[in-house]
Amino acid sequence: MTLELSLNQQPAHARQGSSIGQPLTRRDGFLKVTGGARYAADNHPPGMLYAVLAVSSIARGRVAALDTEAAKAHKGVVEVMTPKNRPALAIDPDAKDNPFMFRLDLLQNDQVRYPNQSIAVVIAETLEAATEGAALLSPRYEALPARVGLDGAKSFVPRGVGIGGPAVQHKGDVETGLRSAKTRIEATYETPAQYHNAMEPHAIVVAWDGDRLSIDTPSQGLAMAQGRIAGLFGIAPENIHIRSPFLGGGFGSKGMISGPQVLGILAARLVGRPVKLVLRREQMYGPVGHRAPTRQTLRMGMDGEGRLTAIDHHARTASSTFDDFFEPAADASHTLYASPAIATSHDAVRLDTGTPLFMRAPGEATGSIALESAIDEAAHACGMDPLEFRLRNYAEVEPMTGKPFSSKALRECYRQAAETFGWASRPLQPRLMRDADGFLTGWGMGTATFPALMFQAEARAVLRSDGSGLMETGAQDMGQGAWTAFAQIAADGLGLDIDRVEFRAGSSDLPNAGIAGGSGHTATAGMAIHNAGAAVIARLADLATGNEASPLFGAGNEGVLARGGRLYRRDDESRGESYAEILMRAGLTEIEAHGKGAPDPASQETYAKHAHGAVFAEVKVDPDFGQIRVTRLVGAFAAGRVINPRLVRSQYYGGMIWGISFALHEEAITDRRSGRIQNANLAEYHVPVNADVPSVEALLVHEDDPYVNALGIKGVGEIGITGTAGAIANAVWHATGVRPRRFPIRIEDLLG
Repeated sequence: MTLELSLNQQPAHARQGSSIGQPLTRRDGFLKVTGGARYAADNHPPGMLYAVLAVSSIARGRVAALDTEAAKAHKGVVEVMTPKNRPALAIDPDAKDNPFMFRLDLLQNDQVRYPNQSIAVVIAETLEAATEGAALLSPRYEALPARVGLDGAKSFVPRGVGIGGPAVQHKGDVETGLRSAKTRIEATYETPAQYHNAMEPHAIVVAWDGDRLSIDTPSQGLAMAQGRIAGLFGIAPENIHIRSPFLGGGFGSKGMISGPQVLGILAARLVGRPVKLVLRREQMYGPVGHRAPTRQTLRMGMDGEGRLTAIDHHARTASSTFDDFFEPAADASHTLYASPAIATSHDAVRLDTGTPLFMRAPGEATGSIALESAIDEAAHACGMDPLEFRLRNYAEVEPMTGKPFSSKALRECYRQAAETFGWASRPLQPRLMRDADGFLTGWGMGTATFPALMFQAEARAVLRSDGSGLMETGAQDMGQGAWTAFAQIAADGLGLDIDRVEFRAGSSDLPNAGIAGGSGHTATAGMAIHNAGAAVIARLADLATGNEASPLFGAGNEGVLARGGRLYRRDDESRGESYAEILMRAGLTEIEAHGKGAPDPASQETYAKHAHGAVFAEVKVDPDFGQIRVTRLVGAFAAGRVINPRLVRSQYYGGMIWGISFALHEEAITDRRSGRIQNANLAEYHVPVNADVPSVEALLVHEDDPYVNALGIKGVGEIGITGTAGAIANAVWHATGVRPRRFPIRIEDLLG
């Protein structure tokens, strides 16, 4: 398709070229498979020292003593940083002035607030010396009893959940709706604490030069990290250069700068040399966030036709004793199912843990597994097929706000996934299907949804006299393929073939690309790239249409077309010239322009914006031992315009596999005596491996949503979790007749 530009108006919604929509392979793939991709810890500046954290082995109390002399006496140890000699900060690390600022443990005192909290940093010539020095510190503690579990402290209603959302919301009269219902269900579900466990641990390589900082560290939000560091150290943000070209996963844990990363900066300042600090796997269970546990109770009422009369969703969750992040699990009931009465509420307890943070689909993942399990139970209580029940009750407008959204796309997801899966042959009652080997077989489904978020970003576009282009934005690629998708948007925005476009990202000295989070990065930075391309083409067109020597002279309001490195008259494509010719005639080697991406306030006020999907699961259960295997998953998803179907499918697969993990594997186990995580490693913190992953199929449902943004982009990184975990739980019930109430689903729950 030809890129169009009318000189007197903004680019049309249909302004696309040949790169968007193509299943291109990753531009960074070769570097990654050959070891050429440089991650933060791969950097080794001259004179670099190694820093190792010493962390608390208690959950609550204070550090009474550290044997710093023994550590310093160890060969190769240069310095030991403790609260006594830590360099001063410009502000209190416990201060907060915005919802995205979280309190940091930076050796400000001797108090211990959770296990694995940093209590000292050992800096040495080698990693081995630093590690051995940390072991020699032999800390002594004055310990207090640990507060653990959702009943481990007095509960309260938080002021807000998520990032400032109301803890309690309602419409209609839930109690009246329940009393008038012909059929009612009530069920309680528990989900455990979960930890991000990205392949790449948090790491930082840092060097000071006066009041200037050079940093290599993984970050999902370069400008946010730059601003936080600037505030802590009292230096200008422009004096801080952060490089983060590659991230080995993040899932929300690298959205904000963490305490250990800042300790690396402090260590470098203390010794006056470059320092590298990398967390060990077990040290990631505490200071860099996690998903909090929940206990959720749902009550639902249905009339004689199987229509919902009331939904009541209450969630208890937890935060740390010193900061606030409350998993908005009950909010999952706001967006899918129509009912005249809906109430959601949260309460919380404070525990001796690190502060929970955003973890892939925060609130949606935890809330949806409970909601979809309850919806399935409600359907069967009414004697209805779960798909029929959902089709009867899915919302045409957003239930809590009444705003219109793309509900027709959800119906199409149901249809395509059900047909592909073969749902029509499913018996209604449980325990009626067995395979040839005698295993109980069950089929379940779940609805997937995730908000179509968008933040703010900027980009810089350049057209060069050699016919090439450059697009710059400080974007992040956590493995989702952002470098490739953004280059595709850039190529179409510049009217060039993709091999003629240089794309630069992953550095804080580039325009602010916002945060790679909330499944909003492609829409946010993508719109900035799109608009920067439009702006530079407009400048180029001004040069041509205002020059009598150009075949485009006088095009005026007729506008121009841009494709293949040339501008054409829209009313006569035989008249045109190359970008190179236009620039050379003007005596320019290049021309540049900037663009911004941001949500449209009017559209935000008018429309509810969501991606939708439906997931169908097959499980097989050993009737004697209760062992569960997921054998088949089919998901259909509608998420606006697809920039690259290969990458989008990869994201759906990742989300669906995470759903398997949520339903059957993943759980942080806390020792109730000490408050410590017992399985803080990848041997005992279970996630799916290849043998656990079944046949997975992701269907891309076409959707044109003109209201989300000019490119029609929605996010795909998190939605796959939200339907899958519930679908697996419902399939387990269909196989066994036992309703899972706690996750991950345990063998003993099925055999008991």
